[in-house]
Amino acid sequence: MTTDIQITRTKDEPGATTLSVEAPAERVKAAEKKAASMYAKRVRLPGFRKGKVPLNIVRQRFGDAIKEAVVQELVHESWKLAVDQESLEPIGEPQVRDLKLENDAPLTFEFLVEVKPDIELTHLGGFSLKRKQALVGDDAVDDQLDELRRKKALWIPVEGQKPQPGQMVRVTIATMKEGQEEKGQPYDLVLGQDQALPEIEAKIMELLPGEVADATITLPAEGEDASQPGRTIDARVSLHEVKQQQLPEVDDAFATEIGDFASVAELRAAVLEDLNAHAKREADADVRRQLVEQLTAANNIPAPRPLVDRLLKAYQQAYQVPEDQIERFTSEFGPIAEAQVKRDLALDTIARHQSLTATEDDVDERVEEMAKARNMEPGKLFAGLQKENRIKELERSIMEEKVFTYLLDQSTVTES
Repeated sequence: MTTDIQITRTKDEPGATTLSVEAPAERVKAAEKKAASMYAKRVRLPGFRKGKVPLNIVRQRFGDAIKEAVVQELVHESWKLAVDQESLEPIGEPQVRDLKLENDAPLTFEFLVEVKPDIELTHLGGFSLKRKQALVGDDAVDDQLDELRRKKALWIPVEGQKPQPGQMVRVTIATMKEGQEEKGQPYDLVLGQDQALPEIEAKIMELLPGEVADATITLPAEGEDASQPGRTIDARVSLHEVKQQQLPEVDDAFATEIGDFASVAELRAAVLEDLNAHAKREADADVRRQLVEQLTAANNIPAPRPLVDRLLKAYQQAYQVPEDQIERFTSEFGPIAEAQVKRDLALDTIARHQSLTATEDDVDERVEEMAKARNMEPGKLFAGLQKENRIKELERSIMEEKVFTYLLDQSTVTES
């Protein structure tokens, strides 16, 4: 189907294209007649049978709705035409700007289209990168074992002693109103872990189990001005119970409880292996970070504003940023979003030009590896990933690994 809608590319910039659109008056009239006829067939007006309302009356009664239908139809048709005519690869729906529609006149407007910019990479290698892997010693293994001990620890009641930091207490904090205690609910907290206001913790540590004390509590000031005093409330603090954490001994029984380890020596060896693997991943990630920084700087890769704004909106949704905090959030996370956009543009461009995207075989192989590690059937794991819409995420991971392998082969990595 041919169309007489005119589309002209008026501006190109990194990440965005502007198109001028004009639908001639004849085309607008045809769309208006179509919309008016649709309303005439569907509406009911007093004195007329359904479908027999004259068009001039329909236009008078439903003029605004008909105009909106005309705009929607022509914008939709123009967008489909623009994508085909200009070979666009949009990354989202277009913005419609400067729309003008007058009687017996053409419909004119602009499309602002967010697109991935064409990036020319002239420097892909020759970068000097430093790799430093943290040394893992006995202290780090001991720290990890202590963490495992804390997870397996028992909480043993303590009698006749005032609680100390690190101990768990069961308390009820009830607010007082006009001298009357309002009902409160008992709950557990570990002292010294900022789970309660400092003055509450201080009052708790003055009590023995079973004792009650009144306190005046200053609540933190609302908002960002920490210099403003908060309001005070009267409360009654009841200490019900104190418990001390009892850590298990690191012996062969403990090793068996943690996993399939016959002895403490086997457990320590496994912990050391895990810590070294983590240190290796951290060192490799830092090398990639250096590579991306040097790559984007050497090629002067831009961070198009539309792409940065799009990513910031995704961050805002992910972190559930309140409306009144968006400006501050944007200021703080803007540089992070810009760096991420530059990184993604560089890696995507290299993957496309060097044919380093993930193939079906790559995905199948990775799923098999993941399934083996999880002791699952590959088909079941693949189905789960599909259901969670994570296949694209997996393909992206594989692609990035290929790109970094390709780039690192062209640069020098020095161990330090």
